[in-house]
Amino acid sequence: MPFDNTTAIVTGGAQGLGLAITEALAERGTKVAIFDLATDQLASEVARMRNQGATVNGYAVDVSDRNQVRAAVEQVRAELGPVLILVNNAGVEQFGKFTEITDEQWDQVMAVNLRGPFICTQEVLPDMLSAAWGRIVNISSSSAQGGQSRMAAYVSSKAGVIGFTKALALELGPKGITVNTIPPGMVVTPMLEKAIDEGRFTASLEHFAKITPVRRAGRPEDIANAAIFLCQDESSYVTGQIIGVNGGRRT
Repeated sequence: MPFDNTTAIVTGGAQGLGLAITEALAERGTKVAIFDLATDQLASEVARMRNQGATVNGYAVDVSDRNQVRAAVEQVRAELGPVLILVNNAGVEQFGKFTEITDEQWDQVMAVNLRGPFICTQEVLPDMLSAAWGRIVNISSSSAQGGQSRMAAYVSSKAGVIGFTKALALELGPKGITVNTIPPGMVVTPMLEKAIDEGRFTASLEHFAKITPVRRAGRPEDIANAAIFLCQDESSYVTGQIIGVNGGRRT
């Protein structure tokens, strides 16, 4: 299945990692639907990419809401065709002492970061089953592998994404559908820059670059390149895998 004229959904695709993945898919001729709640950024990025010749549509969708996702997927099918690539990237962060996490905060993180991929995958799966071909890429986090202080809800949700990936890969492999996860390392995104500005890290970005084997922080396109590999037809023997893109810090 070539990228050209295939339809993909990228959740959280209006900025950061999701935007880089959207651009990489669109550059290869994929018709991309972005699900995102950042409506201003969504509109501006869709307009920019369309001006560059890409086929990209934007949809304001809360991925944790089944009705919103279902309606949007139906609209994508009508406007762009059946969905054969899904990148579950949308996520919310959480930072604070474990003892101060409220039930509402915990539930919100789980709703977006873990229930979101569950709902989106279920809603697009009929298209992939019909085609006997599909690619699902879940963006998790290297914090789920090594842990992260004061981020218990976030880390738990992303660890759940890794388990979700492995279970689904076993179930869908015989159907021609691969499911993999990318846990990014220290990648410069708006979310990371905000965390640094707010003093959530005790060291600078330069420090993290120095202790990373490749001696630099990650870039969104590093994650996009890995996602492209996992979505192409030639990666059909790769499924259920954790593809770490972290400069060698976690191997």
